[in-house]
Amino acid sequence: MATGRSHRPATRSRGIPEATVARLPLYLRALTGLSERSVPTVSSEELAAAAGVNSAKLRKDFSYLGSYGTRGVGYDVEYLVYQISRELGLTQDWPVVIVGIGNLGAALANYGGFASRGFRVAALIDADPAMAGKPVAGIPVQHSDELEKIIEDNGVSIGVIATPAGAAQQVCDRLVAAGVTSILNFAPTVLSVPDGVDVRKVDLSIELQILAFHEQRKAGEEAEAAAHDGSGPVAATRREAAEQGPDGDVPAVMPA
Repeated sequence: MATGRSHRPATRSRGIPEATVARLPLYLRALTGLSERSVPTVSSEELAAAAGVNSAKLRKDFSYLGSYGTRGVGYDVEYLVYQISRELGLTQDWPVVIVGIGNLGAALANYGGFASRGFRVAALIDADPAMAGKPVAGIPVQHSDELEKIIEDNGVSIGVIATPAGAAQQVCDRLVAAGVTSILNFAPTVLSVPDGVDVRKVDLSIELQILAFHEQRKAGEEAEAAAHDGSGPVAATRREAAEQGPDGDVPAVMPA
C-alpha cells in the first residue's frame, strides 16, 4: 500500500510532464475568461500573467500540446480552450459521487463549476439514515449502503470524499473496491490506495497554515525594515540604550 499520491509515471503517455498537467487548468481558466470577453488572440506574456506563471514556462508547456502560437499574433483563444479541454478529458462527461454530505459536502454539491467543466454529480452519499432522501442541490441524498450499486449503475470512476477523517479510509477502500480509480479527498487525513489509483488531497487547514507562515514572515520583514529606518519599537529601544550610560543610567551631562 502507498500513501495518497498519484502512482502514475512522471510523464503521461504523450510525454506531458505532471507539472505541466497541473498548470493546464490554470491556463484553461484564464482562456475561458478571455473567451467570455470575445478576445480572439492572446500573447504568451498576457496569458502567463493571467494564469500566474512566467511566459517561458507557458511556452514550454504549450509545446507539449503542439501549440506554438503565431509570431506577432499570439495564440488563438478558442482553439487553445478546445485543445486544453480535450487534453484534460473535459470534452466528455465524467460522473462523480460525493460521499459525506455535511456542510462541506453540501457546498460542493451546490458548486456550479462542476457541470461547466464536464463533471456531472451523479449521486450524493451519506452514512446518516436521517439524510436519506433529502434533496441537496436538487439531488436526493442516498445512504452509503447503496454506494457500490450507485457506482456500478452510473459508471463512476471519480469519487469525492468529504467525510470526517475517521471515516475517510473506509470510504476510500469501498470506492476503490467498487471501481473508482480517482479520488478527490477533502478529509483531513492521508489515504492509502493501491497502485493505479490517483488521489488529490485538498486540506484547507494546511493551506491556511501556509498563509499564516507568509503573514508572519511579512510581519517580521516589516519590523526589521522599521528597525533599520529608525521607526518602530526595536529602533526606539536601541536609541534609548544609546542615550544611557554603561550602567544603564542617563549620563549626568547630556550633550548640547
